[in-house]
Amino acid sequence: MIKVAWRPEYILPLPPQHRFPMEKYALIPEQLIYDGTLTPEHFFAPQAMEEKHVLLTHTQEYWNRLKSLNLTPQEVRKNGFPLSPELVERELFINQGTLDCFQFAIESGVALNVAGGTHHAYAHAGEGFCILNDFACAFNVLLAEKKIKQGLIIDLDVHQGNGTAALFKGNSKVFTFSMHGENNYPLKKEISDLDIPLPDQIQDAEYLKILSSTLPTLIDRIKPDFIAYLAGVDVLATDKLGRLGLSKQGCLERDYCVLSIAHKSNIPLAIAMGGGYSPEIKDIVNAHCNTFRIARDLWN
Repeated sequence: MIKVAWRPEYILPLPPQHRFPMEKYALIPEQLIYDGTLTPEHFFAPQAMEEKHVLLTHTQEYWNRLKSLNLTPQEVRKNGFPLSPELVERELFINQGTLDCFQFAIESGVALNVAGGTHHAYAHAGEGFCILNDFACAFNVLLAEKKIKQGLIIDLDVHQGNGTAALFKGNSKVFTFSMHGENNYPLKKEISDLDIPLPDQIQDAEYLKILSSTLPTLIDRIKPDFIAYLAGVDVLATDKLGRLGLSKQGCLERDYCVLSIAHKSNIPLAIAMGGGYSPEIKDIVNAHCNTFRIARDLWN
C-alpha cells in the first residue's frame, strides 16, 4: 500500500497575509480522499525527527539557535516564516515524514510526503521557506545506517535546490540533479552535480524533451538504489513566481516521466511536494494531486 505522510501540524498557524498557500496542506489530503484516489488508511502521522538525525545534516550551532528561537531578525526574514515553537515543531514533523517515506519506499516502492522538499536549507542556515533540509536529513540517516549505497535527487521545482547542492557537494553517494528556471530565485546558484537551467516561458514539448532525454541516461550512469523526487508545481504557467510555461497536462507528464522510470527500473522512490504559488488554490492542489494519482496507478 502507498504510504503518505501528513499531520495537521503541517498547516502552520500564520496571520492572513502569510497564510497562502499554506492551505494546500489541508486541501491535498481532503481532495485525494474525496475523489477516491486514496483512503484514510494510506496516510500516516510522522513523529518529530530526533535531534541526532537533524545533526547528521545541520550544524549544532544552527540547531541550538533554531530550537531556542534565537535566530537573528535577518535570518527570520530570509527564512520567510515568523519564528515560533510551532514552526520548529512543524519542521521536525516534516523531516521525519520524509525520512519515514524513504523507509516505506524501500519496503514497498514509493511513498509521498504532502509537504517537504525544503531544498533551500543549508547546514548552517535556512532560507526561502526552508528551515531544515528534509531530503538531506533523510539521505544522511539512511547512508549512516547503510540502508542505501547510491542516492539520486531529482529536483524539478522551479527554483534551484541550492541548499541541497551545497550539502552534498563532493559527496559521491548522493547525486544532485536540479532542472530549474535560469532567471529565478535563488539569485546566486550553487553547483549541483547536474544543473539544467531553463529559459523563461519554456513550453511543455521542449521541457519534456529535455527531461525525457536526460533521465534514462542519468540513471544508467549513476545506478542509484534510491531516488528522491521534488515535485514542485511552481513550473505551471499560472504560477505567480515561476516564470515557466508548463500546462497542467505538461506538469502531469513531467511527473509520469519521473515516476514511471523509477517504477520500471524498480528503484525505491520518495516524493516531496515542494512549491506552488498559482493565484488559484485549485490549480496548486490539482497539480499536486496528480502526482499522487500517478503513484497510485503505477504502484497499485
